[in-house]
Amino acid sequence: MATASTTGPGVPDRRGPARYLWWLVVSQPKRVALGSVLGSAWMVGLTLPPYVLSRAIDDGLRPGDEGALIGWTAALFIVGILDAWLGIMRHRTMTRIRLDAYFRTVRVVMDHATRLGAALPRRVSAGEVVTIGHSDVGVIGSTLTVTGPGVGAVIAYAVVAALLLSFSVLLAIVVLLGVPLLALFVGPFLGRLQGAETAYRERQGALAGVLGDLAAGLRVLNGLGGKQVFAARYRAGSRELRDEGHRVGSSMSWIQAFGIGLPSVFLAAVTWLAARMAAQGAITVGELVAVYGYVAVLVVPVSSFLESGYDISRGLVSARRVVDFLNLAPETWSAVPASGGKSGTVALGASGEAPGVGEHALGVREATVGAPEAPAVLHDHLSGVKVEPGILTALASTRTSEATEVVDRLGRFTLGSVTWGAVRLDAVPLEQVRARILVADNEAALFAGTLRAALSGRLAPDEDALTHAVEAAAARDIVLGLPDGFDARLDAHGHNLSGGQRQRVRLARALLADPEVLLAVEPTSAVDAHTEAKMAAGLRAARAERTTLVTTTSPLVLDQADVVYHLVDGRVSAVGSHAGLLARHPDYRRLVSRDTEEATTAGATDVTEATEMRGSTGTDMHPTTDVAEKEAATAADAEQGRPDDRENSRPCSPEPTHGTLR
Repeated sequence: MATASTTGPGVPDRRGPARYLWWLVVSQPKRVALGSVLGSAWMVGLTLPPYVLSRAIDDGLRPGDEGALIGWTAALFIVGILDAWLGIMRHRTMTRIRLDAYFRTVRVVMDHATRLGAALPRRVSAGEVVTIGHSDVGVIGSTLTVTGPGVGAVIAYAVVAALLLSFSVLLAIVVLLGVPLLALFVGPFLGRLQGAETAYRERQGALAGVLGDLAAGLRVLNGLGGKQVFAARYRAGSRELRDEGHRVGSSMSWIQAFGIGLPSVFLAAVTWLAARMAAQGAITVGELVAVYGYVAVLVVPVSSFLESGYDISRGLVSARRVVDFLNLAPETWSAVPASGGKSGTVALGASGEAPGVGEHALGVREATVGAPEAPAVLHDHLSGVKVEPGILTALASTRTSEATEVVDRLGRFTLGSVTWGAVRLDAVPLEQVRARILVADNEAALFAGTLRAALSGRLAPDEDALTHAVEAAAARDIVLGLPDGFDARLDAHGHNLSGGQRQRVRLARALLADPEVLLAVEPTSAVDAHTEAKMAAGLRAARAERTTLVTTTSPLVLDQADVVYHLVDGRVSAVGSHAGLLARHPDYRRLVSRDTEEATTAGATDVTEATEMRGSTGTDMHPTTDVAEKEAATAADAEQGRPDDRENSRPCSPEPTHGTLR
């Protein structure tokens, strides 16, 4: 029998939590129908033993009629076996129904998370998604139990009332009125539970997000000495969640107590009434036993009623969270000519309003145009950045976030006005974009497994390709330092590597993928200057005649670029070579100078101490104090035709302090 795990999940009904639960029901109609039939047959089958037992007492205990006694006893045995079989089949079917709802919900949530793409972390917290996947899907699956025992309880309730009506109208009326009164009594507690459950789930999602952030930034917090502060904040949130849990538990305990206690009280009341009627001769002893059996059996459907109300109350809370997540609209696009001509529509954000990207707003709701056959210019109209094919382009910005936004648009992770050759990037099928344009950033996941698997991904490269990629990323020492080389195990997120080592592994992975267009975000920001120089040279060599964009403010990387874009307030301020920009643009020179000073701060003390020691012995020593000015002078010499001394134009670098195997 097909399930949501083997077929597509379908299109969910996102108009409300109740409609979503109903969609889960109608998504598996045959299975739900079978569960309802089996649940009803099992519930009704529970009423047969009291009837058979009453006949065995009234007919089988008559003197000289052993045949009737044996016959009714055999019938009672057969009915017991039949009920047991129905119970087994009902449970198996309901388990399949619950699992289908569980995995169908998981699939639609995962599919929608993929559809949201890079917009996901901006729209919802990680804790919210974790809570949906960890708790809500299980609650939703349990809610569909209503389709089996819940339906069966209604039918069994009607059957018992009809059977009692054959004995006594009074008993039938008591049963028909008593059960609804029990439901009305429990109703307010269900409403209270739903409110408490909603507050609990919201706080649970928020706390899960805090926990994820705390775990991800534990090393940084240790270094800054802020671990205790955030741990105390988490403990306070945990105590508040515990208090919310107590409120949920209070409501749940009352409902469960009533679910067991009230049917028992109801059974006692009806039995007392039937006993009085038997004493008065209104019903026989066998009928009294049957009435007791029927009402005792009625405890099962009544408990199912109350349990179904409890499940539906919790299921609506969880379904509302899932529906809210599914209603997070991805960043959509509407057609605007690539030339910037007039059009009646503009690019739309998630709210359906124009995001204010100006006359260059591009996008379509359905991709219908193929990607350029040959390498073509990737042009971000909003910033003015053009990534020319076959060269290494660098993007330098005072604010890293602005450069990252450009890369996100060029990689089609966010809404943007981007053309790829003569076509709009958003009009190209997404699978073609992902196959030919690769965005490599420092947040890319490193999964647990071997280093070889972390580098290869879906590829199956040979040893030479792996070695070349690792050497280009200056990561050879990582492989040599690990006990099993490429087959060494990495922890999840590469936690057994240093930050610089993880960065080099990510760069090696991107180079090994060899995409047509590589967009690398700060690929050398976590390494020392010596390693950075090797990575920059390796990147240029590995990507020779390939289209590459690097965001950076490092002079070592910028010097390797063919073209450098200087970004100010999200737009191109200047473009040229690194040397030319140093010579002609003071803002760019200050940006690079700031980066150089930060890179050399670690070695400043050693240089000063060495100078003082040299001075005390009568030897002069004048350390470089303004690398940017020296580079500017070198650039000016180059502009006038004098040879460029690249060694002198390089900034002084401290000794390597990062990137080694811990």
